[in-house]
Amino acid sequence: MQKESPTPMQIHVENQIPRSDALLGLIRAEGVHVATEPEGLAEALQQLLAGRQQLPPELEARRQAVRDLLRNGRYKPTGRAKPASEYLLREAQAGGFPRINGPVDVANYISLLHMLPVSLWDLDRAASTRFRFRLGRAGEAYVFNTAGQQIDLTDLIVGCRVDPDSGADEPIVNPVKDSLATKTDAATTRVMACVYAPAAAVSVEALEAICRDFADWLARCGDRVETAWAVLPPEQTVTV
Repeated sequence: MQKESPTPMQIHVENQIPRSDALLGLIRAEGVHVATEPEGLAEALQQLLAGRQQLPPELEARRQAVRDLLRNGRYKPTGRAKPASEYLLREAQAGGFPRINGPVDVANYISLLHMLPVSLWDLDRAASTRFRFRLGRAGEAYVFNTAGQQIDLTDLIVGCRVDPDSGADEPIVNPVKDSLATKTDAATTRVMACVYAPAAAVSVEALEAICRDFADWLARCGDRVETAWAVLPPEQTVTV
């Protein structure tokens, strides 16, 4: 694990996804200002969008590997159930790109740049310092937008907040659509992000570089942002 600057906060994350190829890149940032656009991001986005009209072969292979990572049980990553990175690619190729706020725009930039799905959530709204990644259980679902629409989480990779008292967990993010309950808002100052990476297409070293770059961008979302990152292999736990 590589820390960008010291911080007293500790976030504990477990990777219980039942796959040997499920790597997680974890990034934490404290002191962010969501209204702050990181210097240089607009230019980087413009250059990236110009180059995403067609995927190079290595990123096309990665796109397919991400879909393979999400094929578990009854879950099929096609149509509206495809990874969020493919939604961003579609938007880019249509000449648009969602702009939400500083940290979310950074997450979307990293996702489109590397063709990997990314989740981002508000640590204070999650109200926990423990998180667990696993497959969704039958019947689990959550609301993902202000219209009240729900996503069925059965067999989908999910990230859960762990209750500090009971140890029970509740899904709040996934590689397709994150929960409305823990999305960033105007009051957000502490965020956590997860990059979902298939080991078949992304090495540990490559994911470390992605996390480092992600943290560097988040550090620009404010005057004094503290960041930390880690790569979490299967069946392991890490403190970020």
